[in-house]
Amino acid sequence: MTQLTADIFTKAPKVLLHDHLDGGMRPTTVIELATETGYTELPTTDPDDLAAWFRRGADRNKLELYLETFAHTVGVTQTPESLERAAFEAAQDLAADGIVYAEVRFAPEQHMLRGLSLDEVVEAVLRGFRAGCNGTDLTLGVLCSAMRQAARSYEIAELVVRHRDSGVVGFDIAGPEAGFPPARHLDAFQLCMRENVHITIHAGEAFGLPSIQEALSYCGAERLGHGVRIVDDIKVDSDGKARLGRLASFVRDRRVPLEMCPTSNVNTGAAASIADHPIGLLRDLRFRVTVNTDNRLMSNVSLSDEFAKLSEVLGYGLGDMEWLTLNAMKSAFWPFEQRLRIINELIKPRYAVLKDAGL
Repeated sequence: MTQLTADIFTKAPKVLLHDHLDGGMRPTTVIELATETGYTELPTTDPDDLAAWFRRGADRNKLELYLETFAHTVGVTQTPESLERAAFEAAQDLAADGIVYAEVRFAPEQHMLRGLSLDEVVEAVLRGFRAGCNGTDLTLGVLCSAMRQAARSYEIAELVVRHRDSGVVGFDIAGPEAGFPPARHLDAFQLCMRENVHITIHAGEAFGLPSIQEALSYCGAERLGHGVRIVDDIKVDSDGKARLGRLASFVRDRRVPLEMCPTSNVNTGAAASIADHPIGLLRDLRFRVTVNTDNRLMSNVSLSDEFAKLSEVLGYGLGDMEWLTLNAMKSAFWPFEQRLRIINELIKPRYAVLKDAGL
């Protein structure tokens, strides 16, 4: 097999299911928006130094510390114009990275400090995404996240229902897992289930199997955000044979998609390294694994970078990359016929071309 290059990783069509708007902003934009909006809390106004600051702040092996860095990106996106710009640039950056379908999530409740309503926040983000996708191969859906440590999840679920026909594709909860189990938000999840709204839940990242169990059994999760701790229910014998517990078997049997974010998981301490990340074992066991960025700014990563790391550390080639990409597209919350179009008209033909070239 020809050595895969950075250019090949970028050219290969990719699908991204777990990416945070406020975790993927350009450092220059954060600085410019701080000036425009009067935000004075940035640690530095040098773009390179700010990027390095975010990276250092995030890489502290604890989710709660990782989340602290978002105060600044949220702080500078409290106006319609700043939200629209952040969304526009996110779409442009994802398209430039060879992504053909993405779901980008954010927490509308965090962008109301200057008087915006929840609907105004979502409408600004949708405008930015539509403009950013124009003229590209990127299709983009929005996930609205409620903060699990707050008490607005029902409002956010209602918000998703109101905007479901204009680009919002699902509901999520995010924030610190420990002490804030998903079942605290049952009323929101029940509304989503009654209204046939798609649900993904951050679960099994900083907390273990009970978080995953609740997300699936009580809250109706169709996908698991991260889900790395499912390996706690898998035992590998000395002969290399894996024995799955009941929860792990359920997740695999039901083909529950795992939105895995290797670099971010190392940053938050959910995995010791890319080599030690559960994605290798879970892919070998044929779980519905997908590869994602989580926070491109904080983790200093693109989706092409993630696949390059997996190729270098785990030996993944184009066949593995295509399998993981198809997993993600099959698991997307976009309408079925349009998912098929993206698979049959973009993903499979472009991988065929790369493979025919001997790559």
